[in-house]
Amino acid sequence: MTLVETAGFAFCRYSVMIIVWLAFIFRIKELVLLTFIILLFSAIFTVKYAPMVVIWRYSLGLIIKGKKEVLNVKAMRFAHMLGSVLSGACVILLYSGLDYAGWILTGILAIMKTISALGFCPASKLYVCMSSGGCCAISRKINSNKPK
Repeated sequence: MTLVETAGFAFCRYSVMIIVWLAFIFRIKELVLLTFIILLFSAIFTVKYAPMVVIWRYSLGLIIKGKKEVLNVKAMRFAHMLGSVLSGACVILLYSGLDYAGWILTGILAIMKTISALGFCPASKLYVCMSSGGCCAISRKINSNKPK
């Protein structure tokens, strides 16, 4: 668990969502690549040192002081890894000439980032479910097969 400024975390979620939607609407491959880079570095450095959180901290965060929230670092790292894999697949498709498939996948990524930005992060919830061993059928099945 770690403390992150609520406004910085919101800035991160919403700005990445906006970048993906702009990429999808205007068919800008470079913005998909930017999304991949942001999510990859967020996974590597964890949410406390994620690029967009750091940008917030050293820009508007110097002026606007707000409350902090507790985040599950491992769950957020897992979510950022899944996001970087999905956005990386978009980049590979778009830059390999498979534009149609790349833009379809980018649209799916935009929808997923919107769901996540609104606070319903399915990847984070999946991590918590899988690691806690009791909130979903998959994790219960895995844990029931473990030797005692």
